[in-house]
Amino acid sequence: MSYQVIARKYRPQRFADVIGQEHVSTTLANAIAAGRIAHAYLFCGPRGTGKTTLARIFAKALNCTGGPTADFDMADSKCVEIAEGRSLDVMEIDGASNNGVEQVRELRETCKFSPASSKFKIYIIDEVHMLSTAAFNALLKTLEEPPAHVKFMFATTDPEKVLPTILSRCQRFDLRRIPAALIVSHLTTIAKQEGVKIDDAALHAIARGADGGMRDAESTLDQLISFCGNEIAEADVLSMFGLTARAQLLALTRAVLAGEVDTALRELNDLAKNGKDLGRLVTDLLNHFRNLLIFQVSKGDLKLLEVSEAEATALAEQVKLAPSDAVTRVMEVLSDCESRLRDTTSKKILIEVSLLKAIQARNAVPMDTVLRQLQQLRTEAAGASAGGLQPPSAAPAAGRADLPVGQDARQRVPTAPAVSAAPAMTLAETPSPAPAPKSGGSADLDALWSQLLEAVGRVSQFTRGYLLEAHPVSFNGKLFTIGFDPEFADHMALVDNAKNHTVLQTKLGELGHHGCQVKFIKAEAPARAGGLQPPSAAPAPGRTDPPVGQHAPASALKPIPGAAKSDKPQPFVFDKESFKNDPLIQKALEVFKGTIVEVRA
Repeated sequence: MSYQVIARKYRPQRFADVIGQEHVSTTLANAIAAGRIAHAYLFCGPRGTGKTTLARIFAKALNCTGGPTADFDMADSKCVEIAEGRSLDVMEIDGASNNGVEQVRELRETCKFSPASSKFKIYIIDEVHMLSTAAFNALLKTLEEPPAHVKFMFATTDPEKVLPTILSRCQRFDLRRIPAALIVSHLTTIAKQEGVKIDDAALHAIARGADGGMRDAESTLDQLISFCGNEIAEADVLSMFGLTARAQLLALTRAVLAGEVDTALRELNDLAKNGKDLGRLVTDLLNHFRNLLIFQVSKGDLKLLEVSEAEATALAEQVKLAPSDAVTRVMEVLSDCESRLRDTTSKKILIEVSLLKAIQARNAVPMDTVLRQLQQLRTEAAGASAGGLQPPSAAPAAGRADLPVGQDARQRVPTAPAVSAAPAMTLAETPSPAPAPKSGGSADLDALWSQLLEAVGRVSQFTRGYLLEAHPVSFNGKLFTIGFDPEFADHMALVDNAKNHTVLQTKLGELGHHGCQVKFIKAEAPARAGGLQPPSAAPAPGRTDPPVGQHAPASALKPIPGAAKSDKPQPFVFDKESFKNDPLIQKALEVFKGTIVEVRA
């Protein structure tokens, strides 16, 4: 007698023999016991999970002697005929090679005749999604109202390609991937019956490579027996199928979590030299980090994981190396790498870069932490400025609010020379004074503007960010005019809309100015149009910010060379290099890992 492969030799013959699909076998057995047997069934699922096997067992249960019954006799002649493919009443059709309208028409003609010797005439169509649209449509009427003695059983790995009109006429059963623990247990039983000695690590490697398919696992075991004989070790499995040893995989993941770049690259290089499947390596890495994340979130609950004892021990050790948010960032990098592997010409280089990114992602600082650090720096800088260099009599320029650290350098650089208590100097050119607001003093308008910015910021930081580039022009109690410097005139269109008008009017009402309208115009800031602020101008109530021009660090403000000394407050020129080298600016660049592109004065 010719040799029979393990996948056929140990194929399940009864519902109780089917592994990992109890939800399907139990439902079919109960339907038979209750007499609720439908006319069409659809079995869906990945390859090697038991779709055609369940269809054959179901056919045996329907056509066995004295049936239908789920507890049929294996030695029954009709069951033996079905198992060997000799039954005239159970026809298995390959949907890939019989996918035309002519084959379906032939099926429609033959199904009218009564079964030869059994109770039902059963059609098992494998890979039914391969039927053409015309063939599906030709089958519709027969499938919906077949003769009482006809039963249809379809099997497919791609149910999305089956027409919805076909799906609606069938009872659908979705088969799932078989857990690795069940595959290992079944292979152990087969190995004992075949007289083969195989270690647990090799069995787990086979189960990992099978990816939930029992037939794939059985075919692998069959091939390994031919390759190794009666003793099989893990190294044999790894060398034959290009899989990564569990110890190497754990060493690589530990290197990523510990931030050891050299170790991670060495491990990857060794795996690539030994001919390992790098695509499968990324998948295994992603699956391991997924298990690690579940282990962290569930606080060590192994019921949610399919891992061996050695893997569970490794997870318990690695869970201390990184928090869950770091593991999530690593998984995002590996997931992106997995999706790009198909299109890359050098898989090793892509994986090396991804491992470096994963290590950087593990050490990344959350944005909330960065913002807190910047806020702390801004607070410390404001305290230092208030305690020393700023003259108490200097008035803030109208409409200019203090900018947070990290804001665009163009917003931090002064638009006019600053006033400071220094030896007397003269300006080469003095522009004409800026027009005063139509009503209310400059200090009052500045105070209202500062309160309005603060109130708008609580609603929308984006709107406040654009308004920081603007300045108040006038306010007569009914109309608040806001001006944008020509440098930022293109931003006016981003703010001048109905939503922002409503926000500004609402906030003005909350500040005691009800029924006011808002208008945006293009106008130079008072500091630019009028040059120096009068030294006697009082600062806005509650404001401790330095005047416009002194938002820049004090080290960036230098006196005009050659100017005559005087007791009057003097202007300063802005020094770009001193601005770039200021400690506060350097700290912000360090935190954000940024560079200064341009500085405007």
